[in-house]
Amino acid sequence: MWQPGFPYLERLPARLIGLHRGLCVYSFVHRGTPEKPGLVLGLDRGGACRGIAYQVAAAERDATISYLRAREQVTSVYLETMRRVTLAATPPRDVMALTYVVDRGHVQYAGRLALDRQVELVRQGHGRSGANLDYVLSTVSEIEAQGCHDSGLHAIATRLKAGAHPQPAEQ
Repeated sequence: MWQPGFPYLERLPARLIGLHRGLCVYSFVHRGTPEKPGLVLGLDRGGACRGIAYQVAAAERDATISYLRAREQVTSVYLETMRRVTLAATPPRDVMALTYVVDRGHVQYAGRLALDRQVELVRQGHGRSGANLDYVLSTVSEIEAQGCHDSGLHAIATRLKAGAHPQPAEQ
């Protein structure tokens, strides 16, 4: 949302029903390594998600899709699908949008991890695209700029900003 990486004609808030945003993907390339994975967002089944839809020029369509595939599909952890989203336009309208949905059968699918584990992975993660911490905090800033609140991401961001460390598990 905060760093599309491609030229676009229009950027509009959008809502996607049937999928939710979550830190459910171990990052082995962009925000971590196989030895020290980070944790990145994926669209996972259930719920709803508010985000951003980008309209690209017809002449830029193929180049944009190629760019997104190279960025998002480095390890093939996502399924490229077309989904109906509702644009927050006047009047609101539904469009089909290219989305990347996490593949639950992929080795990098983390599922729903405990808050302490998520914080630990984000703190340790650093990959080709930089620190995992920066990725999470930038995403939360963008969500806030849209006037949204994601309780799970905000809880993680609060702990990351405060320097809170996970408590060791009791034996």
